Amino acid sequence: VQLVESGGGSVQAGGSLRLSCAASGFIFSRACMGWVRQAPGKAREGVATITNYGRKTYADSEKGRFTISRDNAKNTLYLEMTDLKPADTAMYHCAALITGGECGTLSAGSFNFAFNSFGQGTQVTVSA
Repeated sequence: VQLVESGGGSVQAGGSLRLSCAASGFIFSRACMGWVRQAPGKAREGVATITNYGRKTYADSEKGRFTISRDNAKNTLYLEMTDLKPADTAMYHCAALITGGECGTLSAGSFNFAFNSFGQGTQVTVSA
């Protein structure tokens, strides 16, 4: 399994970025895919997930600002991020649950995720 992220960078608050994840080594179209992020000194947190049948789930803080999508023909996952805030600064990792099923759920405001593979990540830095 290989997940390779790209598209990170440094932007000012209010700016936009589009992350991509090139996947290989498994049947992408069957996998539940998602993005997680980790800031220095903080726990890893879920950002968004998309099932193999296209159902999307977002963490509350990202709803309306981030859009997850996938192109099964290109084995690629995307994350369109708009209205970026300094609090979005983190390493963003592509993630896969290659066995399929549901990999992201919301419960009592908490975004729970389940993946069995992660990419190395791409850094997103948002300045005020």
